[in-house]
Amino acid sequence: MLALMSKHHSTPAPSVEIVIPVYNEAAGLERSVTRLRGFVADELHYATQITIADNASTDATLETALRLADSLDGVGVLHLDAKGRGRERRGRALRAAWGRSGAEVLAYMDVDLSTDLRHLRELVEPCLDGDVDIAIGSRLARGARVSRGVKRELISRSYSAILKGALATGFSDAQCGFKAGRREAIHALLPQIEDQNWFFDTELLVLAERHGMRIHEIPVHWVEDPDSRVKIIHTALEDLRGIHRLRNSHRRTLHPTSTRPAPRPAPFAESHQPQGPLTAR
Repeated sequence: MLALMSKHHSTPAPSVEIVIPVYNEAAGLERSVTRLRGFVADELHYATQITIADNASTDATLETALRLADSLDGVGVLHLDAKGRGRERRGRALRAAWGRSGAEVLAYMDVDLSTDLRHLRELVEPCLDGDVDIAIGSRLARGARVSRGVKRELISRSYSAILKGALATGFSDAQCGFKAGRREAIHALLPQIEDQNWFFDTELLVLAERHGMRIHEIPVHWVEDPDSRVKIIHTALEDLRGIHRLRNSHRRTLHPTSTRPAPRPAPFAESHQPQGPLTAR
């Protein structure tokens, strides 16, 4: 069960909706959302909604989010009352929030705001203008400035190399928590994405490439959050399983064992209407 819990969602659809997936982030949530809201008000000259997508937090995250929604214009809360298996469910939160959004451009960023917010206009405006289908921040593209430990840097570069070798991907950084896309493109991809967790980002981009969508990379200034709770080894194993699944599925598409023709993928420009405004199962 999920439910929208803010009066702000009764307003007309914004041009941009930025989703912040959270799980037990009460300590830093107010600081991050207040900072983001201030930046959006000062720098983005189009209607922008910030949605806090709470993955059944067990601390005061939901209470903090609701208080922020009541006090800050353009901030809403989407609560998922059962987080499912595992601690983090980035993909599940994005699927729920993006799937019901009517905004022209759907975006998300990590709650720690590790990516410099000055890149936000670069991220969303090409999508608003219709020049690209998906825009992503990249810590590995030429011109990026990154401050993080050697271990995470090595893992990130190794993951990118594995993706390119196994799936022949063209993008450089699948896991940077700073992405946006045209609603029509995102809504066409969502039903095809199987992963509900950290691999969601990679699967989104791989499917977008397979559909011939235009992906735009932005080199970003990114500073590692020292309080990050990402379980690197566990996440890496999940990602490797996801890569294996996508590679096998692509092989089956290219070389079907049946003589029946493979089903055609849904066209990315197809418009998918958001779900109802209050609750969804």
